[in-house]
Amino acid sequence: MSNHISGQINGVLAMDDKDMNKEAEVEMHYIDIVGRLRSVTVPYNVAFEGEVLIDASSVNMLEIYKSDLQLLPDSKTLAKLPWDYNVYRVMTNMVLDGSRFWGDSRWVAERTEKFAKDLGYEVLMGSEIEFFVHKVRYVSDSLRQYVRIYNDEQAPYGSYSRKEAYQVPDIGGPAYMVRRKASEYLRNMGIIVRKQHHEVAPNQAEIVTPSGTVKKVGDYIITVKYVVKKVASDSGYVANFMPKPIPEENGSGMHVHLSLWKQGSNAFWDDGRLSQIGRYFIGGVLEHGRSLAALVAPTVNSYKRLVAGYEAPIYLAWGVANRSVAIRVPKTSKPGSIRIEFRVPDPLANPYLALSAIALAGLDGMRKKIDPGDPVSYNAYKLEINSAELKRKVLPRNLLEAIEELESDHEYLLPAFPRELISRYLEVKREEAVKVMSIPSPAEFSAYLSW
Repeated sequence: MSNHISGQINGVLAMDDKDMNKEAEVEMHYIDIVGRLRSVTVPYNVAFEGEVLIDASSVNMLEIYKSDLQLLPDSKTLAKLPWDYNVYRVMTNMVLDGSRFWGDSRWVAERTEKFAKDLGYEVLMGSEIEFFVHKVRYVSDSLRQYVRIYNDEQAPYGSYSRKEAYQVPDIGGPAYMVRRKASEYLRNMGIIVRKQHHEVAPNQAEIVTPSGTVKKVGDYIITVKYVVKKVASDSGYVANFMPKPIPEENGSGMHVHLSLWKQGSNAFWDDGRLSQIGRYFIGGVLEHGRSLAALVAPTVNSYKRLVAGYEAPIYLAWGVANRSVAIRVPKTSKPGSIRIEFRVPDPLANPYLALSAIALAGLDGMRKKIDPGDPVSYNAYKLEINSAELKRKVLPRNLLEAIEELESDHEYLLPAFPRELISRYLEVKREEAVKVMSIPSPAEFSAYLSW
């Protein structure tokens, strides 16, 4: 084992031995390649001995003949669970044969931060996580395909009309109860929610994470989803992070806010406007936007959200205060607040990979001085795709198309993404896309049964 990895274990032991609760347990959390949260629970003292192994072949990361992965706790993330004070939660790093595992998403985030630092910058991020809180019943087998969604939230004088529930005053519905309780739990775990409110659709909510580094915001996103799911389940509901669970209603995005800092100053600020560095950064994100889609909108369902008319982008363009394009530059008069908002991501993305990829695409634009063109100052949904140039700026229409884009355009990721991870991610996602896209949906029966 390398001195660096060994030092992490020894440092944790030295710090925790003196006040160790020998009766407590620790949920050791780790993330698989596609972003699912996994967990193994061990006694408190065992968690910090460096001997916790997992079967990586069972979570689609390694072959069965070489499947032992070691979990090392990141002591900075240790927190008691608010609903069970005899259990802690800790995020972990993965080690293979004494070195950081190439498939460890948190390691990619760390490498991204180092790459930015080597260029003289610090990446500061934040995220808005949207989700539904409702009841769902579904069956998917060879003879039955159906979904029943129960949105039982009511307005004071009847049902909410479509698209009319954005930031309505709360009256105690399920979305309200879950996000309020989740915010309380998160605060007890050391995460102060910056903002939370009702979203556009009935039973839909949004929670805004604190800002921080790439890895820290990835940790925040994983923790928010974990806590929200727990609270919803305790209340008899499901926290649904699917990008588009309900037809004709707004989907759920995970908008990412980002700025670059150099020597304590916001590098995107230039005398009251977006700096040239900021423009180049936007240029890089737009240039690589079609391949980014496979990482930030990584499911078959993601592309049912990325359609016109539901506040989700379909064009790789940018604008000031314009929510119809992929990148919005929010209006601000404060140097420290100027940032970009990338509106393509959704909550099913692996946050460490998604956030890292966005940062790397922007940094690539800065290095290559990629100009993003003029900002769009009109409703981009009204554009018509009538030129080859405009077609190039359209987001992929499905996951397989996005996978093909990532396969051909991923060099910008290599400063932080191991090639093995990219290859494995493409393999897993292609298999997922083919499987899910091959299954008939109830909508197809509605459209074609009577032909």
